[in-house]
Amino acid sequence: MRVLAVDPGLTRCGLGVVESAGARPGTATGRRVRMVAVGVVRTPSADAVPQRLLAVAEGLEDWLDEHTPDVVAVERVFAQANVRSVMGTAQAAGLVLVAAARRGLPVAMHTPSEVKAAVTGSGRAGKEQVTAMVTRILGLDAPPRPADAADALALALCHLWRGSATTRLEAAAHGALVTGRRNGYAEAARAAARRPIGRAPR
Repeated sequence: MRVLAVDPGLTRCGLGVVESAGARPGTATGRRVRMVAVGVVRTPSADAVPQRLLAVAEGLEDWLDEHTPDVVAVERVFAQANVRSVMGTAQAAGLVLVAAARRGLPVAMHTPSEVKAAVTGSGRAGKEQVTAMVTRILGLDAPPRPADAADALALALCHLWRGSATTRLEAAAHGALVTGRRNGYAEAARAAARRPIGRAPR
């Protein structure tokens, strides 16, 4: 499984791609992982928001085209004291959801505490601790910088270890729901065709 993880933001949008070979969902074999790519899409704070969002969207599209992930993981946005910062983060996260939906890719959202717990064992770990563990787990020569890039890799690892089974279950449930609706519509259409004109359904 190959995961493209996004730590959304307007000024810096962290991106990380991690893959696991031969992993069974929800098992420890998901720990055999390797980093495929890591980076950041940056936008100047002096630019207008529409132009900044466009730059982030284009960067996301490039990463999706180049790395062809099986699933996209996004950090869940929480309200903070800085409303302006939260708005930019939420807007960037929305771009990720749209880009993934356009390709028919499943999307998973994980909270910061989930990510920290998955990588370090503690949901209250600091950024330096997360970065150190990501570096160690992936066998990197140097810590990924800036912190947004390390956070994206941590998010990808979190999904591989904790969310892969959930993603498959959600995809299966969605497919069953769509099929059920289609079958229901088809049955309703057949019933309507059999009903004499002018007679209302009971």
